[in-house]
Formats: sequence, C-alpha cells, structure tokens
Amino acid sequence: MISTTATWLAFLLFAGTMTYAGIKDVMTMTISNRLVGFLLVAFAVLAPLAGVDLPMIWSSILVASAVLAFTFTFFALGWIGGGDAKLLPVAVLWLGAGLALPFVVCASVLGAVLTLSLMQFRKMPLPVLLQKRAWSSRLHTPQTGIPYGAAMAPAALLLLPESHWFAALL
Repeated sequence: MISTTATWLAFLLFAGTMTYAGIKDVMTMTISNRLVGFLLVAFAVLAPLAGVDLPMIWSSILVASAVLAFTFTFFALGWIGGGDAKLLPVAVLWLGAGLALPFVVCASVLGAVLTLSLMQFRKMPLPVLLQKRAWSSRLHTPQTGIPYGAAMAPAALLLLPESHWFAALL
C-alpha cells in the first residue's frame, strides 16, 4: 500500500513541481534553490518508499551528477542560468538514467523552439494588453535570457509516462 501511495505521490509531485518551475521561470526568470532542493529531498524520501531499487537510484544519481557537471560548465560559460543548470540534473534524477538522453534531447529541441520564438516575439512591438505586465515586458526585452525551465517542464512531462514511476502504477 505504501509503495503505491508513494509512487502516486511522487508522480504527481514531480509533474506539478516541474510545471510550476516552468511557469515560474517564464514569469520571473528564476528557478529557486528551494524548488530544486525540494525535488532532491522528495526524491530521496519517495524513491525508496515507492520501491525504486538501489541500483536504479544509484544509476540515476550517477547520471544526474554527470549532467550537473555539464550544466555547470554551460552556466560558467554563460550559456544557461544557474537555476536551469540545477533543474536539468534534478529532472534527470527523477526520470532515471535510461531517460536522461531522451530528456536532454527533448528539452534541447523545445529550448531551441522557445529561443527562436522569443527572438521573433522580441522583434515585434509588445501588444498593449501585455505592456502593463512586468513578466511580459521582461520576457520581451532582448537583453533578458531565455527561461529554459519552460522547455524542461514539458520535456519532463512528455517523458514521465515512460519513466519507472509510471510503470510502477500499471
């Protein structure tokens, strides 16, 4: 019983938190350390309770650590923000080692579409309805970065049904 409940809780918590992170990144251009820390602690608590075996947990930790090394390099080069550099490996941790590459590819493709869309959006005048919104004005400014959390969130949601979390629910 605890395994099924923990699995459902983990599944919904990860989906909800990733959705929140994506929306929050668009609205504020930040992904908080608290959110990333929350996902780390939730994984550490819920994965064993949900019956995720130790080899799967350790392989997820190993691959997420490798992804963290890459994302921090990208952060140091100024290619991505610090929140993005932390959220991507935490999402890999949750999705598992087997979905790491598909997740990174999917997030990259969605990130490219987002980037190109924002570049076009920033060339047009900001619609009057959006001019009074701080988030849309910030998003419209060419000097503002790209909220890659908005690409990571749907990538994670697209792959979540292929994860061990979903398989455990069937």
